[in-house]
Amino acid sequence: MCGLTGGWALRDFEVLRDAMPRMTAALSHRGPDDSGQWSDADAGVAFGHRRLAIVDLSPQGHQPMLSSSKRFVLAFNGEIYNHLDLRRDLEKAGCAPLWRGHSDSETLLAVVDAWGVEQAIRRCVGMFAIALWDRSERELWLFRDRLGEKPLYYGFVEGRLVFGSELKAIRQIPGFSAEVDRDALQLFMRYGAVPGARSIYQGIRKLLPGTSLRIRGDDIAAGELPAPRPYWSVTEAAVQGQRNPFCGSDEDAINELERLFGDAISQQMIADVPLGAFLSGGIDSSVVVASMQAHSSRPVKTFTIGFEEQGFDEATYARQVAQHLCTEHTELYVRPSDALDVIPKLPLIYDEPFADSSQIPTCLVSVLARRHVTVSLSGDGGDELFLGYGRYQRAANLRRLLRQLPGFVRGSVAFGLRSAPHFAMWGAERMTAALGLQLGPGGRTTDRAMKLAELMHSGSIDGGYRGMMTRWNEPVVLGASVVPGPYDCSDWPGEGDRFPGWLGLLDLHAYLPDVILTKVDRAAMAASLETRVPMLDHRVVEFALSLPQRFKWRDGQAKWLLRQVLYRYVPASLIDRPKKGFGVPVAQWLRGPLREWAEALLDSGRLRREGYLEPSLIVAKWQEHVSGARDWQAMLWNVLMFQAWLDSSSESLRP
Repeated sequence: MCGLTGGWALRDFEVLRDAMPRMTAALSHRGPDDSGQWSDADAGVAFGHRRLAIVDLSPQGHQPMLSSSKRFVLAFNGEIYNHLDLRRDLEKAGCAPLWRGHSDSETLLAVVDAWGVEQAIRRCVGMFAIALWDRSERELWLFRDRLGEKPLYYGFVEGRLVFGSELKAIRQIPGFSAEVDRDALQLFMRYGAVPGARSIYQGIRKLLPGTSLRIRGDDIAAGELPAPRPYWSVTEAAVQGQRNPFCGSDEDAINELERLFGDAISQQMIADVPLGAFLSGGIDSSVVVASMQAHSSRPVKTFTIGFEEQGFDEATYARQVAQHLCTEHTELYVRPSDALDVIPKLPLIYDEPFADSSQIPTCLVSVLARRHVTVSLSGDGGDELFLGYGRYQRAANLRRLLRQLPGFVRGSVAFGLRSAPHFAMWGAERMTAALGLQLGPGGRTTDRAMKLAELMHSGSIDGGYRGMMTRWNEPVVLGASVVPGPYDCSDWPGEGDRFPGWLGLLDLHAYLPDVILTKVDRAAMAASLETRVPMLDHRVVEFALSLPQRFKWRDGQAKWLLRQVLYRYVPASLIDRPKKGFGVPVAQWLRGPLREWAEALLDSGRLRREGYLEPSLIVAKWQEHVSGARDWQAMLWNVLMFQAWLDSSSESLRP
């Protein structure tokens, strides 16, 4: 795991060259073990790299790295898990160079030399962000891994192309304007993260998962880049899975998933440094740890965070699973003050506004794990692939309801829920209980009523699911346009009715890379910890997308197939319980120890002077929240994380 940065300037190259040490140093947390820079003044290209040494700790793993042919220069963040297999393929074909070391970076350059850039990337299994300079063709290639585990930002600054693992590297280039993209901010307020290809800054974009960008000198001269091209698509994988579905028995499916997952685990356990895993005691992390222990001759190191607040602590469950699997388990019960100490650091850690409050325990468990290991595996991806989120069941129930009720009835119910408090209380209690919707944050009946009203008013399941995923529906950002978000689509790309698999596919496109993987990557990298996600090995993903729904949902139970694999290692009694999120009691904290901090950030005069957000909407939500009348923690956390990020940024961010 590392950090990379660089750029291409056809004029005034010395500006880029002189900025490269600062750009590289800004990523030191991603790579504390080594630093390197490379430049070609004639071409106008410069690379910077910070290394977290994981495989081949010797100087032979230093980057930026030149291929044995001297044609290619590489700056690479991530891991190629099958690189030993690729080396054997090269050796069998007589294409292997005289190896200098045993790093996957050297392997990657060798397969690029042997097979060409695009074919080499397609044969790689891993997580990565890659910058590759072709000295012969004078082309720059940028790649991002298939599911979006590793980030890569890019854009023009005063005619120079710049790129980096995080925005803080790009901010070091002279002339960076740091102008907030208000449309991106509006999407952030809706979803809690800046989604898709956008960044919080105008002119700077993210490379989408599974895509490559091939850049030539003419593109730099014109100041306009070609559109990124997909080399792998989760949508296409889903369509192919639908056309060629898995046709085996239950036992066949269990065996195949266990085999594929075991292969992924064994490859991801290769490291020259201490390795462990996050363990919450839930299905996903438990199946990762169980498979790790099955492939290990010594106890796996596992880590969990506990909270004293009732309803937020899962450390007991994790401890029980760890004891059953005989792992070397470490847990830390954190006090509210420990968690609150993290909050001022969040803007620097996440580098652009990010507002999933589970970022707090994620940061804490990353720091805990880094005291003992350099690599930690996690169970992310299981909910999207095996339909584990409760909202999938709620959406299915809502869909059934919408199909049964005529439009005028839906409209009347929505009006009643919004306008008549007594009807709202009575109607929401009965309708949400009957349908299993349980829609409101914090379990408040009035909040469930308002959410149900929104969904009834939408009249469609795509609008309903968008409502479930949306926080601020109001146009709270001043000067923003109405722009489509990641959930503003309604067509399953294949044939026939594949609901709710379509919802899982939407989340694989949006929620997984934009929220889940961003949360984990930034938190872990701030602690100089590498995280690996075996559930997102693309071979596991393709198999999961080929499964008929009965293997995911059965007898009212989500993740049916994943559970069956886990039951081979862990008794069902330790696992079968209601799903919890990895959360902290933010709602209570905002009324208590965080109140003074929040009120300073939400001051109406300040909001008015800054000119980004509509003060009246925010102040009204805040007053309702602190009074206890409503629970607006999710919406307010969005605002607070933007305001805190704004505070941490330079004065040039302000209008």
